[in-house]
Amino acid sequence: MTAPDRQFDRVAALLDLNRADEALTELGRLAGPEATQRRAFQLRAAALTDLQRWSAVADTARQGLAETGPDAELFGRLGLALRHQGDHAGAERALLDGLAVEPQHVWLLCQYADLCAMVGQTGKAAQLVDRAATLAPEHPLVWVSRFQLAYAAGDDRTAQRIAKDFLGRWPDHPAALFLHGAMAGERGQVGVAHRSFGQAVAQDPTDADYADAAWQSRVYAHPLLLPLRPLYRLGVLRTWLIAVGTVVALNLAGLEPVAGLVGLLWLVYCVWSWVAPALVRRLVLGRWRS
Repeated sequence: MTAPDRQFDRVAALLDLNRADEALTELGRLAGPEATQRRAFQLRAAALTDLQRWSAVADTARQGLAETGPDAELFGRLGLALRHQGDHAGAERALLDGLAVEPQHVWLLCQYADLCAMVGQTGKAAQLVDRAATLAPEHPLVWVSRFQLAYAAGDDRTAQRIAKDFLGRWPDHPAALFLHGAMAGERGQVGVAHRSFGQAVAQDPTDADYADAAWQSRVYAHPLLLPLRPLYRLGVLRTWLIAVGTVVALNLAGLEPVAGLVGLLWLVYCVWSWVAPALVRRLVLGRWRS
């Protein structure tokens, strides 16, 4: 094994450990022809992807493609970056170019499916997910794409089942933990969501989405918001209907004082639901900054 190969292996190991900044530093030490090898561009684009520096990812992918020729992974990185920058047409072109190089590339198929689901092309997305599942049915990316497709189609029950099955198959995978937490939050299971998001951050501390979800769940798991959990579980409309229905029923039963008390408590509850989350956010953020 040559010295550049050993250095590339060190960079890949750093990326596996979620140490993207160190990987970029290591890549910065490359000089001469090694710095412009295809693997150098692939690793640099991967590190920048981990850091969500999308403009730099796109520039690196374009440079790598210009200097080393067509490459499925670099096309995929370019497509991912353009998607995050809002250039959906450019992202589609890049992904199709990548699939022209490697038609059975699971990551590219899933990226393309996610893009199609994002823009409402759920039928096309389903075909792409099916192709990816045929090649690698238990791959984490396939699970994520299945979830995103179900969620984009408004099929929350299927999305919940997929998230549960994904976590059962990959119990330590950060994406599985994140999706499980997201669906728990949708059902108002604040404690479960908080634990799942926290475990996702522990598995991948560099992902900003996981960190933000963990922070938000920490807010809603705060003891001061405990009275609001029925509201999160049932939803605003259902909770409002229950409260109003209770007041009306008490009035019809001739229990006007009780109905008035329930109405007053409901008003206090509504005010608390508006004030408390902002207050707790300030408390939690202050502790995190200190």
